[in-house]
Amino acid sequence: MPSRQGRSGDIGRTIAEALKCDAPPADHPSMETATFAGVFGAMIGSFLNVVVYRLPRRESLVRPASHCTACGTAIKPYDNIPVVSWLLLRGRCRNCSAPISKRYPLVEAFAALLCVGAVLAGGSSATIALNVAFILLLVPIALIDAEHRIIPNRLTALGAILALAIGTALDPSGEPARLIAGAAAGGALLIAAMAYPGGMGMGDVKLAGVMGLFLGSAVAPAMLVALLAGVLFGALILGRQGAQVARKTAVPFGPFLAFGSLVAIFVGEPLVNLYTTHFLN
Repeated sequence: MPSRQGRSGDIGRTIAEALKCDAPPADHPSMETATFAGVFGAMIGSFLNVVVYRLPRRESLVRPASHCTACGTAIKPYDNIPVVSWLLLRGRCRNCSAPISKRYPLVEAFAALLCVGAVLAGGSSATIALNVAFILLLVPIALIDAEHRIIPNRLTALGAILALAIGTALDPSGEPARLIAGAAAGGALLIAAMAYPGGMGMGDVKLAGVMGLFLGSAVAPAMLVALLAGVLFGALILGRQGAQVARKTAVPFGPFLAFGSLVAIFVGEPLVNLYTTHFLN
């Protein structure tokens, strides 16, 4: 089965530039900013497909260029437009007519929608930039872990660098709190991994630390949602396949951490405020 693989290309602007100081307030983002976020997300989503396919196979992310893995024919730029090209080609290679996985346009569309959602959700420029960067990191992490049961160190290391760089540049006063949140989340999952080594690995621990660096205090509801989702999924397997099969079924925790992070990105602050208002006062 072929896959569309290619580089994202040079992007002249970034989300941070779209949120420059003379733009509308971040709490009321313009449609231009939201549209830019969608196009940006789709373009990066195309590259994320490359990451998901090649990184676990230890292949270069830049060479060879986009090609059909069935016939090896290089994909022309006009056949590599996110979502649109797949629809126009009806999901098949132009040269050999081999099917192209639906995962490629779905990843591109999902990344675009999440980026638009992160912008429309509002917040400060730092919050939006951190959320968009984190979303684009979570997509390949979740897909790779679901398929290969690994969370590549290259992705978590990149995430830590991006979180620190964006946070320090756009919100230096909030960086200490995010560092504490990262240490707390990573430490908590490390204890859990040591207590139950078969349940999660060090990749999950590192991802939890990165979650704190991006989400700050919202990492708490993210971790809680991830845990509840994982327990619910385990219960479903137990109910459908029985205890013996369930005990032998390896379930990656990364996708649940990614899901919890997305929940925190969109409703994390209200959840934290709800908790502190009703339980700590």
